[in-house]
Amino acid sequence: MSSLRDQLLGLGFKAAPKPEKKTSAKAQKAGKPGKPKKPAHSPKNSDDMDLARAYAMRAQKEKQEQLQAEREKQEQARLRREARNKLAELLSADKVLNLADADIARHFEYGGKIKRVYVSAEQLKALNAGELGVVQHNGRYLLVSAATLAEAEAIFADAIALKIDPDAPVEDDPYSDPKYQVPDDLVW
Repeated sequence: MSSLRDQLLGLGFKAAPKPEKKTSAKAQKAGKPGKPKKPAHSPKNSDDMDLARAYAMRAQKEKQEQLQAEREKQEQARLRREARNKLAELLSADKVLNLADADIARHFEYGGKIKRVYVSAEQLKALNAGELGVVQHNGRYLLVSAATLAEAEAIFADAIALKIDPDAPVEDDPYSDPKYQVPDDLVW
């Protein structure tokens, strides 16, 4: 039994020519066979390089954006610290009007939560009239005059916990309807 190759040769097919080994000019001078060089830019290599370059550029851009965002965040934190320090200097002991024997709790909303500060009857009237205000500093709510409140607002507006504008229009109270009124004789 003959091989397939022998059968094909018998039918008139010619044997495949053997490829010649190409040698580079340096190898020919040295008498050594060399490797054939690959083309510098094949279409596949070019696409791969462009894609890799694009990924590298995108990663570098994202890293720069992240560093810039971190720098901005640190700058904002530095500005807040400086503003808090200035506010601490402003709120000296003679400008804070909190009384140790105040017994009336004045509730207000601050930071999405209900907070309270204790005031006297005279301070409550002044606070509701807008002559006094409340500043949050170091976890405490400090009662201050309207002038001090304005200065504190200019320094660090986020620290203003309660500021009542006496000239503001009164909001329509949905519970002003008589059917929502609490009876005088109701006992809790």
